[in-house]
Amino acid sequence: MQDELYTIYHLSLDPADFDAFKVLAEKIVAATQVEPDTLTYDYLVSDDRRSVHIIERYRMAGVLPHVEQTFSPFAAEFLSLARIEALYVYGEPTSEIRTKLDGFGAVYLAPFAGVTR
Repeated sequence: MQDELYTIYHLSLDPADFDAFKVLAEKIVAATQVEPDTLTYDYLVSDDRRSVHIIERYRMAGVLPHVEQTFSPFAAEFLSLARIEALYVYGEPTSEIRTKLDGFGAVYLAPFAGVTR
């Protein structure tokens, strides 16, 4: 986990909005694909289309550019379709990253034992 940050967003949405949300997510994913420091960026949906998780993994240098440049143009539409119920942040973010993610209600979990290959 050294110099990397993992995040899991838990979102809720109205199933009637899922198709519009899916189109938006595809646009965000396309924009994210060109980010050199984004290592994982996946959307997953529950069977009832009420819950979505976003699993993200970044090199530390990629977090702020993703939030401030890539995601920012989509933020208003995103938040009109989905509600952020929880955000879990795994790793040791900088104070600048914490300040940015605090706005999403982040819960921070620091590593203390484990193996990553």
